[in-house]
Amino acid sequence: MTESPISSASNAILDVQSNIKAAAQRAKRNIDDINLIAVSKTRSLEQITPLLEQGHRHYGENRVQEAMEKWPALKARYQDVTLHCIGQLQSNKVADAIAIFDVIHSLDRMSLLKALAREMEKAGKYIPCFLQVNIGGEKQKGGCAVDDIGSLLETAVNANIPIIGLMCIPPADIEAAPFFALMSKLAKQYDLSHLSMGMSSDYEVAITIGATYVRVGTALFGPRA
Repeated sequence: MTESPISSASNAILDVQSNIKAAAQRAKRNIDDINLIAVSKTRSLEQITPLLEQGHRHYGENRVQEAMEKWPALKARYQDVTLHCIGQLQSNKVADAIAIFDVIHSLDRMSLLKALAREMEKAGKYIPCFLQVNIGGEKQKGGCAVDDIGSLLETAVNANIPIIGLMCIPPADIEAAPFFALMSKLAKQYDLSHLSMGMSSDYEVAITIGATYVRVGTALFGPRA
């Protein structure tokens, strides 16, 4: 018998949480310092709601429009949810992003930084952000260059944008650990407390190297149709 999306997600999150705990123990880290973001992009309410009912509160969406369609009603019902913007953010979507999201993981360029500063001041809502770093130097991916971290941080501080950490998506089909190690080194260099790194295929490795937020979708919800 095929497992329903509801029972599948409910069971899978227990496995992922167990893996996170084991990785934290191997690294001698406090499990409370690690946050699991359930990547709910393209997932139905039928898939998401069981996790909400189980008490899980961190979710990640890629697109502002999809988040605006799905999450206002859910956040009204589950008021302690933290919704993370984990996809590339267009400057013309910033006002809506600030309205619906609680954390932004994809600040990666000066034009976006200026748009965020303007809209945060207008809304009176200064939400925490991660600088997304193109750690593999891939032309097709978002993220700032390693050499641009310092200037973006300085501008963000002057604009009252709270930068809490660094985020990355390492190159596919290559061992992720060296990229995670570089991210950890950069976070320490710039005195940043958080690292958003690690997805379904490598979140355990990321935790052993210092991730404080892991973004897991497929391991929770299964492959996308």
